[in-house]
Amino acid sequence: MNKKVILLLSCLLLSISGVMAQGRKAICINEVMVQNDSNYIDDYGKYQAWIELFNSSFAPIEISSMYLTNDKNNPTMYPVPRMDVNTEIPPRQHVVFWADGEPNKGTFHISFELKPGEENWIGLYDADGKTLIDEVTIPAQLGSNESYARINDGVKCANEKDAWSIRNGEDTYVTPSSNNVVIEKNSKIDMFAKSDKKGFGMTILAMAVVFSALLLLSICFRVIGKINEEIAARKKMAATSSNVTTADGTKTSVDSGEEIAAITMALHEHLNMHDNEDLVLTINKVKKAYSPWNSKIYSLRQIPRN
Repeated sequence: MNKKVILLLSCLLLSISGVMAQGRKAICINEVMVQNDSNYIDDYGKYQAWIELFNSSFAPIEISSMYLTNDKNNPTMYPVPRMDVNTEIPPRQHVVFWADGEPNKGTFHISFELKPGEENWIGLYDADGKTLIDEVTIPAQLGSNESYARINDGVKCANEKDAWSIRNGEDTYVTPSSNNVVIEKNSKIDMFAKSDKKGFGMTILAMAVVFSALLLLSICFRVIGKINEEIAARKKMAATSSNVTTADGTKTSVDSGEEIAAITMALHEHLNMHDNEDLVLTINKVKKAYSPWNSKIYSLRQIPRN
């Protein structure tokens, strides 16, 4: 029994670790800047080289205990610290690490630096320190404030060089902690702007939408009001009368409770009018104002003796 439980738990742990490993493979190096002179400021107000990671999956992935390195012989150069809520990358989102060689500044400040004017290899390893998840070689010709970025976020090619491009911040955008694909124009908006330069069409369309919505609301309110009136009328009819099926199968109308109560009260008043005074004794209290003329002291013929 114990062997079965141990075997079941081991299989469960292996499956969980396999799922986590498959999930972590969705993390990739997405954009890198080697020489940052005036592009992106870190949380200490300094310009530092940076490495952007991207979660290409549609589920959050925890990257703590993974490793970043620029040395193939030392894959565990910088372990991403645990117990930091910010190391969980939301789905299809980015996180930036600062390559300043000062890991004491926080979780996202790594222990190595990138060298301008030289090729820089960067690797991302899994928690075991052996499984290479992603790697990239930054070309030496990358200039100041230029980044080396994937053309599309998280998209890889058979030839990795075809998936990357150099961005100078002028003709192409440098996008730290943001999508690499920047939509500058909307073809539909541009077409509408050409066909309606002064905005009359937009104004008429907006007014038509507003008035249509108001008309629809008024119709809905009217229909709802009529339905409520019909429901109230039916309830009133049901309260005032009802049909009862007799023994021969015919339906007869029965008076409501209000009519029966009115008849009962009328009969009560009629039967209690004391028309027959045989067994009814009525005692009424009579109130009279006091008058000294009917006082008994005036009827005394002799003064009482002490």
